[in-house]
Amino acid sequence: TADNIMTFRHVIKEVALDQGFYASFMPKPFTDHPGSGMHTHVSLFKGEENAFYDPKAEFNLSKIGRSFIAGILSHAAEITAITNQWVNSYKRLHGGDEAPALVNWGPSDRGALVRLPMYKPGKENSTRIEFRSPDSACNPYLAYAVMIAAGLKGIEKNYELSASNDLQTLPTNLNEAISAMEKSELVRETLGEHVFEYVLRNKRSEWQDYRRQVSAYELDRYIPIL
Repeated sequence: TADNIMTFRHVIKEVALDQGFYASFMPKPFTDHPGSGMHTHVSLFKGEENAFYDPKAEFNLSKIGRSFIAGILSHAAEITAITNQWVNSYKRLHGGDEAPALVNWGPSDRGALVRLPMYKPGKENSTRIEFRSPDSACNPYLAYAVMIAAGLKGIEKNYELSASNDLQTLPTNLNEAISAMEKSELVRETLGEHVFEYVLRNKRSEWQDYRRQVSAYELDRYIPIL
């Protein structure tokens, strides 16, 4: 899947250039329009059976499925620097335009971090979850690695999925995401020491570069009044 995503991006960019255009997968290029997400649908199979499906459970979601979601929610903050790796990524995650800002889940909730999509009767093998925070510019290899690791950790440790009442927020900027990732044993173990430290260095540098910039917003707003 990650290979297909990278191929798709490359082909789209090349075709656009051939036609005199520039294609961008920037997460939030326009202030007043929705950003570009990479909503990821995930299912887990044991042999031919969908391990997320239980006809007797609420929402037909099995204990394994609930623990997988709980794993993603429990580790959401610490994996966000991977699933949303750019300064611009956090302009999308503000809680509007069907992009998540809270660590929550729910059936058919397009504003939730994890959504349970509906499926037609008789299509139980389509039982799945939708992880909605990753954006179109993330590294899919790393993003899928930490997403799967978080879900499997939930299954391994038998995490309990609670109701979305006491809600936490996702990191609101890259610096917050870096700080959460830096303390994460899950991300360190999943990526390996070399990649983990490389990502941290690279993202810290990007954040420091961004902090030094004077934006058009500041110039337009403050020069006339200050």
